[in-house]
Amino acid sequence: MAHDVRFSIPSRKLGVADVEFEVWSNGAKHGTFRVSKGSIVWFPYMKKQGYRMGWGKFQKVMVEHATSFEKK
Repeated sequence: MAHDVRFSIPSRKLGVADVEFEVWSNGAKHGTFRVSKGSIVWFPYMKKQGYRMGWGKFQKVMVEHATSFEKK
C-alpha cells in the first residue's frame, strides 16, 4: 500500500526549525514525522506526545531491523 507523504520546509537552517513530514494513506492521516538537527520524532495522529529517537539510535535500529535495501 502506497502512502502519501507531505512535507513543509521552513526557510531557516535545520536545527532552528524542524522539517515536518505528514504521512497519509487512503485519505487518512497517520501522523507527523519531525526531523531536527539532534533527533527524529514520530507524532501519531491525534496524539500530543511523540516518540523521539537520536540519530545514533536511529542508525542502529535501521541497520539491525531494515527489511529491504535500496541503492543510492
